[in-house]
Amino acid sequence: MSRQAITLAWTGASGMPYGLRLLECLLRAGQTVYLLISDAARVVLKLEADLALPGRTADAQRLLAERFRAPAERLRVFGQAEWTAPVASGSGAPRRMVICPCTTGTLAAVAAGSSDNLIERAADVVLKERGQLILVVRETPLSELHLENMLRLARMGAVMLPANPGFYHRPARIEDLVDFIVARTLDHLGIDHDLIPPWGDGDDTA
Repeated sequence: MSRQAITLAWTGASGMPYGLRLLECLLRAGQTVYLLISDAARVVLKLEADLALPGRTADAQRLLAERFRAPAERLRVFGQAEWTAPVASGSGAPRRMVICPCTTGTLAAVAAGSSDNLIERAADVVLKERGQLILVVRETPLSELHLENMLRLARMGAVMLPANPGFYHRPARIEDLVDFIVARTLDHLGIDHDLIPPWGDGDDTA
């Protein structure tokens, strides 16, 4: 089961609504998700979504599964130091991983292969196993160092998907902007959705 699952990592970048919505859509699509949560992500989650996760990962897993009405077996939650998680080894890690939102610190660590916590190690495993890695980087402006790290990872096959929503779909709510980025992420994962019509699907996109 682990190979077909999707690893989703939340780091401490601003943009937690993207991560929450992506988790919701993955679970709604029937995907099994391994959710990795950094300590900083817990802080941002409380600030931006008014959601305080329990300290124990089992309790956090139960809360999120109930929130999104997902079967318990479809979601597994891990902290950043749980080295026995399947995602820590090439023999058990899923082939697809999204870091959303992704800090530039995480970007740098993944580009350097430092693997100092479970999120960085999971990303390193996906790269070395030639899997699919998507980084939804949330930072502006971008420094030369940020851009160099992005280029380095892009050359390794990772997808750089900055949280830069478009406006051609005429967003009326913040949720519409969030859905734009989540839709693009789902597109790259090959998962069907109805969040945003494809370009050219309708008169209002002309």
